[in-house]
Amino acid sequence: MKTHFIGLVGDVGGTNARMALVDETGRIRHPKTYPAKDYGSLSEVIATYLETTAGRKVPTKAVIAVAGPVVDGEIEFTNLAWRISEGELVGTFEFETAKLLNDFGAQALAAPLMEADDLRVIGPTLRGADGAPIVVLGAGTGFGVAGLARSDRGDVPVPAEGGHASFAPGDELEDQVLSRLRQTHGRVSIERVLSGPGMYSLYKALADIRGQAVVHADEKAVAAAGLAGADPLALETLDRFCEILGNVAGDIALTYGARGGVFVSGGIAPRLIERLMMGGFRRRFEAKGRLADYMADIPTALIIHPYAALVGAARALDTLEGSRL
Repeated sequence: MKTHFIGLVGDVGGTNARMALVDETGRIRHPKTYPAKDYGSLSEVIATYLETTAGRKVPTKAVIAVAGPVVDGEIEFTNLAWRISEGELVGTFEFETAKLLNDFGAQALAAPLMEADDLRVIGPTLRGADGAPIVVLGAGTGFGVAGLARSDRGDVPVPAEGGHASFAPGDELEDQVLSRLRQTHGRVSIERVLSGPGMYSLYKALADIRGQAVVHADEKAVAAAGLAGADPLALETLDRFCEILGNVAGDIALTYGARGGVFVSGGIAPRLIERLMMGGFRRRFEAKGRLADYMADIPTALIIHPYAALVGAARALDTLEGSRL
């Protein structure tokens, strides 16, 4: 018996575009990843995927999770020279309906569906407050944030551009980091520190502060050297990155009132999983002065599911059909 696919889902970031089909049970099928740099547009990626995977049986619906703000059904990618609209998707591929959804909004929709094997708990094992908002955030090419408002009528993702909020130092060392980044960027956003390029900027700032030479060419080299224990400054960079991530996660949890839990995702955090578990992340997450007890009750976890945004897009696809998973 042939599988019937009800829709196409995608997850498009600054580095990769992931595509999959969704069957009648809501399962993700045939996921494939395409390097964004190899394609001139999102339409090219979708066309390639459909031609090689779906053949002539193009699904009738599509939900594409995208890295950046969706305004009036259109996205101009923040870290990618692409632009597309829902109308263009419908017109090009003859979908009955198509929806663009912020990628972290999609991950927020997916978060309640994650099983224990899809997560790594950071800090103590806690139960979030039932019905309370949750937050998903993470660093990759940029820094993404979204909340999920919960009610008896269903879950509503609340995407935000929190990565472009101002970076707030947590101690004197981070004051010095901020001072150096201002020389390059003027205003310094969270994304200038918590992203791939941000990690490298953090490394260079720490090298300058410590009076050491910059010996690594990019953030990948910094991460490799730090994780291998081959370079104390690189390791300091990774641990400071995790601490700042915890501090920012705590600030965002306060902003959303995310007593239901905070989920960390993105391309970088899974590679730093052991450093995240060392305690710096959770310590800075809870260190919110008079609200420290409030923060201590909020669970934090790392999403390790490889296609969380596609799971969330599939859930959004289901709402286009008038029901919820």
